[in-house]
Amino acid sequence: MKIFIVEDDENIVELLGDELRAWGYETMSVKDFNNVAGEIEEFESDLVLMDITLPYYNGFYWTQKIRQNSNIPIIFISSHNNSMDMVSAMQFGADDYITKPIDINLTRVKIQAILRRTYEYTMQVDKLTFEGISLDTSRAKLTGESFDIDLTKTELLILEALFNAKGQIVRREDIMDHCWQGDDFIDDNTLAVNITRLRKKLDNVGYKEFIQTKKGMGYYLVR
Repeated sequence: MKIFIVEDDENIVELLGDELRAWGYETMSVKDFNNVAGEIEEFESDLVLMDITLPYYNGFYWTQKIRQNSNIPIIFISSHNNSMDMVSAMQFGADDYITKPIDINLTRVKIQAILRRTYEYTMQVDKLTFEGISLDTSRAKLTGESFDIDLTKTELLILEALFNAKGQIVRREDIMDHCWQGDDFIDDNTLAVNITRLRKKLDNVGYKEFIQTKKGMGYYLVR
């Protein structure tokens, strides 16, 4: 598996690179900070580790650029440890967030978990439907009469759990287990941020109310 490191601190690049290669991953770091998205694509990366503060454009900018044509997993690694930065990272398309100073063991666990659920997970069916809306699991798309929404892997798994429930309430714990397979480092806030990002995509096509919250329980679909 190939991991691309977007970081301008050479000491951190060296630390992460040495550890990742010791775990059996192939790595590459940025050469031209004006062409981050291009280098990630050229390397055929399987996962990106993304800092926020970078030369020229920040990590939010590059994550947004990457998300225009790719669902590659992105983990933010940043010294910014306030909740607003974490929420912003998720809203721009990040899959997870790790704060500096880097806990290398935590980083390894998160990388393994995201790679496992992204590349080893196999869907049982190619398409699920609910009230005229289709979830295409093979293409990671949500489609209706007048829209076609590209989904990240996490968004796809959230919707798969909800579509399978056919309008019944799905507990938060069950959705989290479906998405992150018992990862102890994932909390309810991570799910909430992903739900918010998914609702924003739905709002853009006129389906703001498609995912409903049952307070204290979980989520369900309505049409």
